[in-house]
Amino acid sequence: MPEPSEVPITMDLVRGAQELESTNHGLLPHRLPRWARAQCADPQLAMAEAQPAGCRLVFETRSTEIELDALRTRPAYVGMPMRPDGLYDLVIDGDLAAQASLTGGNVLMKDAAAGTEELIAGPPGTIRFTGLPDRAKSVEIWLPHNEITELITLRSDHPLEPRPITRPVWLHHGSSISHGSNAVHPTGTWPAVAAAGAGVELINLGVGGAALLDPFTARTMRDIPADLISVKIGINIVNADLMRLRAFGPAVHGFLDTIRDGHPVTPIVVVSAVHCPIHEDTPGPLAPDFSNGTLAFAATGSPTEVSAGKLTLRVIRDELARIVSERSNADPNLRYVDGLDLYGPADFADFPLPDRLHPGPQAHVRMGQRFAGVISEVIAAS
Repeated sequence: MPEPSEVPITMDLVRGAQELESTNHGLLPHRLPRWARAQCADPQLAMAEAQPAGCRLVFETRSTEIELDALRTRPAYVGMPMRPDGLYDLVIDGDLAAQASLTGGNVLMKDAAAGTEELIAGPPGTIRFTGLPDRAKSVEIWLPHNEITELITLRSDHPLEPRPITRPVWLHHGSSISHGSNAVHPTGTWPAVAAAGAGVELINLGVGGAALLDPFTARTMRDIPADLISVKIGINIVNADLMRLRAFGPAVHGFLDTIRDGHPVTPIVVVSAVHCPIHEDTPGPLAPDFSNGTLAFAATGSPTEVSAGKLTLRVIRDELARIVSERSNADPNLRYVDGLDLYGPADFADFPLPDRLHPGPQAHVRMGQRFAGVISEVIAAS
């Protein structure tokens, strides 16, 4: 059996990223292009878009041994336990075959009370997948959705060939829930579950805390080839207390108009927020709550402020349904999906939100299975 040899990491091996940035260590996948990142100085966005949710190395090979050197950067909070290690999912011919985690790496330590952060440097690590079936096969290595990952060196004991895209491409944008918060592993996030169930190629632009109807995100989506597009809108608008009702409607129209500039007839699905009791009738802003020794969240607005134009999830769902209904008269390829149909009060009773904001692993699976049906229906009708 030959020893593993180095394989150049190029964009034709990477799915889900818009570009690879050369760093002092290796290659950093970005889910937003450089020009878009330059239009927003928000450190939360910078961290979130560089966490490779939905990004994976995809190739065909008969290799029985594959290694990847990488440097991770994990977020952490002062006074809180470290989060579990991020997982790399190895998928062979569509089935999850193995998982691994890196050691070492950087820690981005955040002090929520002081509003500061510090990067604590650490060394790169290596993941190894051995004993793989000795035959020609399709291989995907899904990168951790919750760790910034700089790719350093890929090795295998047989040649790797890029695998062409033969399935419909689904482009999705949403909040930290779409990003995968509280999912345990990258193919367990609800968009990954939905993509696998519907047999489509995922491009995940779920960016924690940053689904804010930003024009640069709409222009990025405008320029990405896709067979189906979905936009999940609501929770970040509320918990950031970003805008009032007067601004919200025109912002939604503008976001959709921009996407339509590059995708005049592509099916677009507008999805409202899933059930979240703290924000159903109470506006933001959102605040971290460490009172029980773990990170949770609380709404700090007042329901009495809704009459002055402050937004809640209930208000946003009504507004999105109205907007899509009116636009669909001239745009038959536009559809609305109520987020409560993906995760509603009955689902909350089964699987409560662990931190009051993000669904847990079982809820991610349920949401993904339900949205797979939406994808299949829309593609069949297009």
